[in-house]
Amino acid sequence: MVKLILFDIDGTLISSGGAGTRALNESFNEIFSIPDGFQGVRMAGKTDIEIMKEGMLKHNIKPEDGFGKKMVEGYIYHLRREINNNGRHLKPGIKEILSRLKEIEGVYLGLLTGNLEKGARIKLEPFGINPYFPFGAFGSDDEDRNRLLPIALRRFSDIYKINLKPEDSIVIGDTPRDVTCSKPFGAFSVVVATGPYSLEELQNSGADLVLKDLLDQKKLLDSINDL
Repeated sequence: MVKLILFDIDGTLISSGGAGTRALNESFNEIFSIPDGFQGVRMAGKTDIEIMKEGMLKHNIKPEDGFGKKMVEGYIYHLRREINNNGRHLKPGIKEILSRLKEIEGVYLGLLTGNLEKGARIKLEPFGINPYFPFGAFGSDDEDRNRLLPIALRRFSDIYKINLKPEDSIVIGDTPRDVTCSKPFGAFSVVVATGPYSLEELQNSGADLVLKDLLDQKKLLDSINDL
């Protein structure tokens, strides 16, 4: 058995304590002199580039006017500072499930996230869990999250010299967007109610497995074994 398990970050592995939103707003304010520029922009499940473009369009700023690169650079700069806050924390059961999965022969771990790759690593670094995820597919690879699973599979193949089909992968996230970026390819979709969506909302998302959180290791491990 060879299985690839791909984790989302925000709301699934960690809470950054609002660091991402603050870093986006600070970068936006520096460039455009508009405070709280992303107020009202829903961010859950979207790629960072998609969020940045929505923020600009909200204020009638054309993303193609050369501001995109400045926004990315400013965001990464501020995120390095903002991640050092007392509100950041791992989501329930994360340390335990990562340790369990790491010990299972034939199971490989990676990331599938809308975060820019640099931003993803900054967010995970304080928790010491970057080493669990030697590769991934990120919002810096494609602003359309629905294109990221094939990228993750190609990276896996390049690193491990193993060719997997999408149905050999499991995508774990906390929003309906984590379902829509995985299910159409035939991947097994798991969502946890540790983000902005309730258990009831996620039960209507079409996911293969819906969990309150990742303290419920048995259901997840049983599902992996059954695939």
